[in-house]
Amino acid sequence: MTRFLSHKRWLVSLAFLLCLIPSCHSQQTQEQLAAHYYSSGQFEQAAECYETLYNRAPNKFYYQMLFRSYLELGSFKSAERLVEKRIKMYPKDLYLHVDLGRSYELRGEKRKSTKTYDAVVEMVSYDTKQIAELAQAFETAGHPEYAIRVYLTARSKMKNDFVYVSELATLYERTGNYEAMMQEYFDLLDKSPNMMGSIQINLQRVLNETSNPKLVDGLRNTLIQRVQQHPDNKQYIEMMLWFSLQQKDFQFAMVQAKAIDARFPDLDGEPLMRVASIARSNADYDVSQQCYAAVVKKGPQSPNYFAARVGELDVAFARINRLFPIENKRLMQLLDNYRAAFDELGKNYQTVPLMRNYADLLAYYADSVQAAADILYDILDLPKLPPKERDETKLALGDLLLFAGEVWDASLLYMQVEKANKNDVLGAQAKFKNAKLSYYNGDFLWAKSQLDVLRASTSKLIANDAMELSLLISDNMEDDSTFGMLSRYAEADLLLYRNLLDSAWAAFDNISSSALSHPLFDEVLYQKARIRIQQQRYAEADTLLQQLVDFYPDDLLADDALMLLAQLNEEHLNNPARARSCYEKVILDHPASLYVDQARRRYRALPQPESNENEPL
Repeated sequence: MTRFLSHKRWLVSLAFLLCLIPSCHSQQTQEQLAAHYYSSGQFEQAAECYETLYNRAPNKFYYQMLFRSYLELGSFKSAERLVEKRIKMYPKDLYLHVDLGRSYELRGEKRKSTKTYDAVVEMVSYDTKQIAELAQAFETAGHPEYAIRVYLTARSKMKNDFVYVSELATLYERTGNYEAMMQEYFDLLDKSPNMMGSIQINLQRVLNETSNPKLVDGLRNTLIQRVQQHPDNKQYIEMMLWFSLQQKDFQFAMVQAKAIDARFPDLDGEPLMRVASIARSNADYDVSQQCYAAVVKKGPQSPNYFAARVGELDVAFARINRLFPIENKRLMQLLDNYRAAFDELGKNYQTVPLMRNYADLLAYYADSVQAAADILYDILDLPKLPPKERDETKLALGDLLLFAGEVWDASLLYMQVEKANKNDVLGAQAKFKNAKLSYYNGDFLWAKSQLDVLRASTSKLIANDAMELSLLISDNMEDDSTFGMLSRYAEADLLLYRNLLDSAWAAFDNISSSALSHPLFDEVLYQKARIRIQQQRYAEADTLLQQLVDFYPDDLLADDALMLLAQLNEEHLNNPARARSCYEKVILDHPASLYVDQARRRYRALPQPESNENEPL
């Protein structure tokens, strides 16, 4: 009997489930149909379907879709009745009042909608979910100002000025109220100094995503105000320093770093070292040198003294552009400075970068190739030399051997470094040098195949150099596969690299006079200009570069020529107005150029003409 009843109950349950299947299937079909009607703009049919679904299951999704359908139809009375009934069902769902106000607003009852919005803001309690939903509803309705009021009201009622900082900062950002956004972040910084890193990440994102100059002005003004109000607050001065570096305003960054150093000597010049390093990498050698010098003045007892001494000489070395000759007196002084540094700091793995630079000066400026090679071999003989330092020294030695005409020995060193650093930037650098060596030797097809691989390098500089050399080869390959003109150009290029200036000039001049026109002529002009600069024949170099700019304005070398022309006029021809014009052309005509940041900085540093109504920057 028990088994029979159990079996009977099972049959009843099965029958009930079978009855439900068509119903569920019908509801699913109805929902799909409603969604189809809504997405295709058939709002009347969508409303009918959602009415049926909502009456059957009054959940939030069906409510929202029915409400939207009513609004699309302009059935505001129906929408309002729907909302009012739901408010009675769920009085804690404050976002429903925003829906009600939105309906009033859409049918032109602005005063009524405002009254509704104002009233619901005052209903905010301590319920964090309720607050978030209400603020989101206002944002969806296109009223971020009310979303801000929601968070501020919640903050006031909670009596906690440090809640909803991120939400408010984001809303202020979206509404363009950048100073208020900064105030939120800096109020948080006051309470939690350890949040500085997170705040900087958020501000950096905003700076990267927003081109509005009001953002930069807002951040600067707020920072200045805070620093003035709290001159001993290290966090604000640090933020000012960070902001200056973000804007690449290294002069102002140095001022901030010195202020931090004066007020907080326990930092041992760390902010100055940071500015020095970043300024050095951005070719602002004046600022970098001054920062390093300020740390050196602290004396050998300073923890950063050693690094600052190395940095000073590194900046002095970086100032020497191989395209511009260096006065013999200045060269001798610099070499003396290096020798004095070695007497003080020694020759060890910590001073290896100085030793490499010293060798560079000896080889390429003091015509002492053998002495330079001896220095590099001394580095390789140092005990416990880190692999990276060893391989960088091998690259420098390879360059030196190529300079001396020892092509195959140079190639062997490049291959060793490439093999030891296959998946590293150093390996890519070695691969590029070997490819260029193949180009010098006239093995253009092999060189191009290697360069094309390097065009995908993670190093932008290597990829750019590889692309330029690859295009030089591909654009000048001749149909007979002998590469006659390109071979002559590569030979001349190698002579220039080896600093055989008269021979290089004759070789380039021979190319330009051997034909009426050729795709290589723009490169020839550029290389001849480089030679004349090294020979201090600046007026001739100026003419050659101007020809390149005039005749080949869209060539890959156009931005290089403009930068060189600008530096030539600024540093040697005493023509700042012309230099400024060339920097401006780099910025405006070649926005993707690697020189843009440097050009913008030099442009701003040069004296402006009396009338600057059309100031582009």
